[in-house]
Amino acid sequence: MIQTASIDAVMRALADPTRRAVFEQIVNSDEITVVELTRASHVTQGAVSQHLKALKQAGLVTERPEGRKVYYRAEPEGLAPLVDWMSHYGVFWRDRFTNLRTLLKEIDP
Repeated sequence: MIQTASIDAVMRALADPTRRAVFEQIVNSDEITVVELTRASHVTQGAVSQHLKALKQAGLVTERPEGRKVYYRAEPEGLAPLVDWMSHYGVFWRDRFTNLRTLLKEIDP
């Protein structure tokens, strides 16, 4: 069964292009701080923090405080609701394309 609330949270979090860019930076790093994310982006530290908050709430990133720094890393399990949803509809479209292929062969052998 697909969990709608989780899918909504993940899709909402990844709908914003700047947030997706921040998420991609995190995915491409083992761990990364807000300072490093801010340097690599074209937004303020406050904006990066807001994007991180949304990503955390969606379960896409986790944080690890160490002294005065907080390190962020991607949480692969956070994408599970989206993967499940896509898999469900992937089966639907594969069946439709198979039917279309069969029909086209019947029309033009």
